[in-house]
Amino acid sequence: MTDKAADNTANEPAVKTDGKYTDSTADKYSYTASKKGLSVDYEKIYRPLDIVYEDENVLFINKPVGMLSQKADKNDCSLVEYITAYLLHNNSLTYEDLAMFTPSICNRLDRNTSGIIAAGKTMKGLQELSSHFKERTLTKYYICIVAGKIDKRQLIKGYLYKDKKLNKVTICQTLPKGRDTSEYLPIETEYIPVAYSDNATLLKVHLITGRSHQIRAHLASINHPLAGDYKYGKASFNRRFTDKYNCKSQLLHSYELNIPDMDIHIHTDIPDIFLNVLKGENIWQPGIQEVLEALH
Repeated sequence: MTDKAADNTANEPAVKTDGKYTDSTADKYSYTASKKGLSVDYEKIYRPLDIVYEDENVLFINKPVGMLSQKADKNDCSLVEYITAYLLHNNSLTYEDLAMFTPSICNRLDRNTSGIIAAGKTMKGLQELSSHFKERTLTKYYICIVAGKIDKRQLIKGYLYKDKKLNKVTICQTLPKGRDTSEYLPIETEYIPVAYSDNATLLKVHLITGRSHQIRAHLASINHPLAGDYKYGKASFNRRFTDKYNCKSQLLHSYELNIPDMDIHIHTDIPDIFLNVLKGENIWQPGIQEVLEALH
């Protein structure tokens, strides 16, 4: 170090941290060293998140359409990275902490499905949430807009098979005979009509078993596919919603999550795209948000 550099360093002020004064140069080099080896520039990717609920151990985020829940490729940036950036930004987490623990999520949503995702800020929070998801000691509700008129509440059952190569599932009411059925998983979906017209229905869906694409494929199998669902839906129905409402993805939203043992009961607002469609299709009624909160 040159004399000039040494003088500049010596003149840097002390910084007060947690009630104690520390040398700012030492802090700066410690901070830089702690960031070495990280594959993500968390300061660069930081963005505000729509926080539904947060305490010292857990965090629930309203994920927007288009955001990955987890990385699909090493160069992706997903909600997991955005959560870490958020916690670093508000000082709930330090770069030194990342050497011991990385915050993570406990449930996933498809990229084009919006809504509530649960995350552990601490190891304690992550383990507690993971246990509830694994043991199914919680209830999850979605909202969706589907084709056709549904005016009765119903619980439907079946079996789901996923073609991993095509990333598409098939639903059948009974197990097929004469073939290996070990990969056919039992499913249960309960749906509750909230408001409807002859052409479309707003449903609140209780996801009893949480399988890949379950709601989308199960409702399509009974001829009520989701609006905007280009994988399982009807082309003509989707085209009308695209042209009229600029609907580019399935109208499916993870709306409500209840974990009684943690005294957590949360829900989001109805997404704007849903409101636009409900009003445009003359389905909207005053008090729908309150009805959604009450229906279980």
